[in-house]
Amino acid sequence: MVRIRLKRTGTRNAVCFRIVVMDQRSSRDGKAIEEVGFYNPRSKEEKINLDRVAYWTGVGADVSDTVKDIIERAKGGIVLKDRVRPANISKKAKAKAAAEAEAKAAAEAEAKAAAEAAAAEAPAEA
Repeated sequence: MVRIRLKRTGTRNAVCFRIVVMDQRSSRDGKAIEEVGFYNPRSKEEKINLDRVAYWTGVGADVSDTVKDIIERAKGGIVLKDRVRPANISKKAKAKAAAEAEAKAAAEAEAKAAAEAAAAEAPAEA
């Protein structure tokens, strides 16, 4: 079975990958049938030959999940550098934000109640 997957290249702490067509049983860094692209997660650079990928998938090659995501981005014209990921907020920060929002809502409700009480007393005095 033929598979389109990543082949690791580069050095330690400076990893990059080639997108290759390989036999599923071969080792990760073994001999490839064909190179169809390149992916560098550090510089967020992706290049892929969509014509060759279409050929190999048409012949019956499987595609790994990561390569499938790269292909979808390439077809959509999305550049990985432009993609913005939302910040991960810790549980402590979420709890603090929730407590602040709850305190703010309580303060607004108290201020509204005080304003209504003052409005109710004003016509009674007049």
